Amino acid sequence: MMANEYDLAGCFPGAESVSRETIEKLRRHLELVGKWNPAINLVARSTLPEGWSRHVRDSAQILALAPESPRLWLDLGSGGGFPGLVVAILLAERAPGCRLRLVESDLRKATFLREAARSCGIAADVVTDRAESLAPAKADVVSARALAPLADLCALAHRHLVPEGRAIFLKGREHLAELDLASLQWAFTSTLRPSITDPAAAVVALESLRHV
Repeated sequence: MMANEYDLAGCFPGAESVSRETIEKLRRHLELVGKWNPAINLVARSTLPEGWSRHVRDSAQILALAPESPRLWLDLGSGGGFPGLVVAILLAERAPGCRLRLVESDLRKATFLREAARSCGIAADVVTDRAESLAPAKADVVSARALAPLADLCALAHRHLVPEGRAIFLKGREHLAELDLASLQWAFTSTLRPSITDPAAAVVALESLRHV
C-alpha cells in the first residue's frame, strides 16, 4: 500500500484535514495489530492486507454520527482497538478534552490495547472486565463493533449512557433486521449511515434509549 493510500476521505466531516501526525499514529496502531495478531488473533488474518480500509477507515467513520464534544466515550469489546483506539487517536486531535475508556474482558487483548495506546502516545483507559459487570459509566457515547446483537447492545448502552447520551454501533448486513428485533424490547430514535467500507452495512446511532 502506497503512503498516499493512507487517508480518511469520506469517513466524517473534516477527515481530509486530519494531521500527518495523527495518520502516522493510526498507521502505527495497524502495524502493531499485524505484529501481535499471530499470537492473540486480534482480527481475521485475511483482513490484514487491507487493514487500513477494513479496520481503520471502518472504525473512523463512526465519528460521522458522534456528538461534537463528548466528555466520556466508552468502547465495549475493544479487541484490537477497533473502533475504540482509532477513535481515541482521532479525538486526541479533534476533541482533546474527551476521555476514552476501552473495555475488553480478554486479558491478552487488554494488554495489547495498553501497549498500543502507549506506543501511539494516546491517553486511553483500558478496563479488563465485562461491560455488564462494570458500574454505570455515565458516558456521553457508547460504541461497539462486531460485539453482540443490537438488542443486547441496547441493554449495555442503556446501562452506561447518560440520559441524553448516544450509542453508535458498526453493524453488518443484517442491521435492519437487528433494528426490528431490538425495537421489540427497546424504544429509541435511530439514525443510519451507510458504511463506506461495505455498502450493505451501516453505522447505527441510537438516542433516547428506554426499555419497553
